[in-house]
Amino acid sequence: MNTIVKKESGIEVSGNAGFVGEYLLYLLASASDVASAAFHAQVRARGLRVPEWRILACLIDTDGQMVTELAQLSLFEQSRLTKIVDQMAIKGLVKRRSDDRDRRRVRVHLTPEGRRLGEELVEAARRHERTIVEQMRPGEAALLKQALKRIHALCEGAAPAGATEPGEPTS
Repeated sequence: MNTIVKKESGIEVSGNAGFVGEYLLYLLASASDVASAAFHAQVRARGLRVPEWRILACLIDTDGQMVTELAQLSLFEQSRLTKIVDQMAIKGLVKRRSDDRDRRRVRVHLTPEGRRLGEELVEAARRHERTIVEQMRPGEAALLKQALKRIHALCEGAAPAGATEPGEPTS
């Protein structure tokens, strides 16, 4: 019998795992889940929920994003993002402001406390990523990131389905 067992140390596949054990999207989601677990515990220990962390991280990169842009980047539906931003505003982490050029548009900005916490967590996330990358073979992380960016582009329609990068085999 083929079994897939999710463990703290990853996925254990015994025998031929069948569809799920070889399904790319399952493997991506499962790897993300297990790789993120320890860092997400750090986020929660700081009094944040993981969705709040994701929003802070997006705003650290580009503060003052419009709600629609922030929803897309943080991977939330706009209605859910609005509720999370409301809760973050109550905690004093973000503020909403009208856009200077179009008062109908709302932008989300970090407060000084939100910036401090966000910068600390970004550093913690970088350290956590390094602990994972250091266990990989040289160049493996860079190749994985490149492949994931390629999958994203293909699925977003940025690259035709059969397109190859220069130097890639076409078969």
